[in-house]
Amino acid sequence: MSRKEEKPRVDIYARITDRIVADLEKGVRPWMRPWSVANTAGRITRPLRHNGEPYSGMNVILLWSEAVARGFASPVWMTFKQAGELGGHVRKGETGSLVVYASRFTKTESDGRGGEVERDIPFLKTYTVFNTEQIDGLPDRFHVRPQVVADPVERIEHADRFFANTGAVIRHGGSAAFYSPSSDHIQMPPFESFRDAASYVAVLSHEIVHWTADSLRVGRDLSRYAKDRTERAREECVAELGSCFLCADLGIAPELEPRSDHASYLASWLILLKSDKRAIFSAAAHAQRAVTYLHGLQPHAATIAEAA
Repeated sequence: MSRKEEKPRVDIYARITDRIVADLEKGVRPWMRPWSVANTAGRITRPLRHNGEPYSGMNVILLWSEAVARGFASPVWMTFKQAGELGGHVRKGETGSLVVYASRFTKTESDGRGGEVERDIPFLKTYTVFNTEQIDGLPDRFHVRPQVVADPVERIEHADRFFANTGAVIRHGGSAAFYSPSSDHIQMPPFESFRDAASYVAVLSHEIVHWTADSLRVGRDLSRYAKDRTERAREECVAELGSCFLCADLGIAPELEPRSDHASYLASWLILLKSDKRAIFSAAAHAQRAVTYLHGLQPHAATIAEAA
């Protein structure tokens, strides 16, 4: 494959990363936007495909951002072809939204000793989807506003069961929330010190994503976390994205008010994303694996597929 053919694929990473960097430079975390708009009526879900299957990973961030920017309340998206198969048609003049799909191809190369080896080359494919609010003629089920989720008490009880089912050791005391790899436990401030129960759950969701890093779970290397600012930035980005995905699944608002250490994280994320156009894609993939793992620990719960 020529360098010229590879360039458009690299540009996908750059194009999306540049958009996220522009938001971060304004102090806006784009993955937090859905919880700050009025048209959600207290209900946040992952973006959904036409068949009700949730999007995952990077596409959650992309479609959340698009929905907020364009004022869509519906969480459902589909391709032009899918809309037609359902009897609908995209209104004239409507523009679609970009989603990505990770794929790979095999390239045969010389091994330098007269032989040949096959190497897998990962790359991104893109395709365009439309929100149901851009489509006429769809069956009525696509235009019914989703009902408000369970009341706050029920949501908190559900979240409590979710965390208990993971088997994570959660201790309480002190004023800081953190995960300790050496003792493999999550430390949380006393429940009473949080503004409300949802805030407690939101912080715990962040820490339990860190907890998945252990080699016996998902397996992310945290050995350089305390010494390397770049590695710390990567892991905190994974935890923040994972927390947002998990909070959406649990019906709980994430940490809308940045913690005291988030200012430094914001600066480090900007440095990371500007130097590595694929970093946000990697973080989203790791976050999705973490959340999928946590769902897999739940009894009788369907795991969220990792495929975007």
